[in-house]
Amino acid sequence: MRVGFIGLGVLGKTIAKRLISQGVELIVWNRTKEKALDLGVEIAESPAMLTKMVNTIMVILFDSQASEEVIFGEGGLVEGDLKGKTVIDMTTNHYAYVQNAYKELKELGCSYLDAPVLGSVIPAQKGELTILVAGEEERFREHKPLFEKYCKNIYYVGQAGNATKLKLINNIVLGGFMEILAEAIAIGERAGFSKELIIDVLSNGAGKSYILDVKKQKILEEDFSTHFSVELIHKDLHYAQDLVKDVEGFTFALQNIKEAYGLAKAMGLSSLDFSAVYKAFKVPKT
Repeated sequence: MRVGFIGLGVLGKTIAKRLISQGVELIVWNRTKEKALDLGVEIAESPAMLTKMVNTIMVILFDSQASEEVIFGEGGLVEGDLKGKTVIDMTTNHYAYVQNAYKELKELGCSYLDAPVLGSVIPAQKGELTILVAGEEERFREHKPLFEKYCKNIYYVGQAGNATKLKLINNIVLGGFMEILAEAIAIGERAGFSKELIIDVLSNGAGKSYILDVKKQKILEEDFSTHFSVELIHKDLHYAQDLVKDVEGFTFALQNIKEAYGLAKAMGLSSLDFSAVYKAFKVPKT
């Protein structure tokens, strides 16, 4: 299996390594070429050139602007040979962009799968991500064996845009869990309890959750090396606010959750793991 791969950020590179370990022959492109050198795979000169070398191209980038530049911009995929090919976009995009991308690529004879993933570095290493896929069902079925190489749970959810909407809904909960845990731990410390005791009690009480299980060591050790960054969750929650507005829904929590990560960004924590939101609430050292 020969596949193109664009985007070697923290999660993208982890997925790329997983695919290579599973026998997938990757040809990659990344804006910063140096990030690809240690993979030991062929590196394309541009996204457009990549389309001439493979039939399937996977994309995982920071946001919709980055996805648009790679697909539709100068030297992008549309300047290559896309007819009869498939673009799998794993970026957590804005749903409106996804719907437009699907339509524009379809006019060029190219299939576009809206395919964001749930999970970060550790499940990606183990092949245990969850993927949400929307777009042409035939293309989904064709590529399911590829998804199975790095994902444990695979959902086909209908028309393009649906997968992204579900990812944003998931990330409202993801960001909310992490933010309320950070608040509770910091309040407990201000009340005079040790961080270890608070986390232990929460782990066996109301805070018991997947998020606390995977992030408690980061908070205990204050090692906020990035699995999923503050900047990314803040961007996702911004997109989620647009979704709430468009469906004429309401939320009491989303704005405050997003602004907690906004505060973390203002404190210079943008590139750290999103569990670093704890630093916005923690007891200052005296």
